[in-house]
Amino acid sequence: MRLLHTMLRVGNLDRSIQFYTEIMGMSLLRQKDYPDGKFTLAFLGYGNESENTVLELTYNWGTSSYELGNGFGHLAIEVDDVYSATKAIRQQGGKIIRDAGPMNAGTTIIAFAEDPDGYPIELIGKK
Repeated sequence: MRLLHTMLRVGNLDRSIQFYTEIMGMSLLRQKDYPDGKFTLAFLGYGNESENTVLELTYNWGTSSYELGNGFGHLAIEVDDVYSATKAIRQQGGKIIRDAGPMNAGTTIIAFAEDPDGYPIELIGKK
């Protein structure tokens, strides 16, 4: 068994694809419209789906926003250097919601960014 993907519902698919490709460095792996269901799926990631867990963005046509609720936590992405990653994200117009620094009650360096729909993304330094 392996984890295939994580799905997020997004209010503007083009804006979200731009964020995850241009700011977070993912590649758009595939995208398909489902006219009968009135939705579009886009799969993004840091490598092909046969060997990597990827992110599925679901755009339900005509829905521009969602309430995130209190059950979802965050996505986590490993980066070489959290300080450099937060600087690059800011320079490209991304939003940092927690600056780089040691985690609460620990020493691992982390930061949090936020995607265009408000989903938090934890940036974790390589160990």
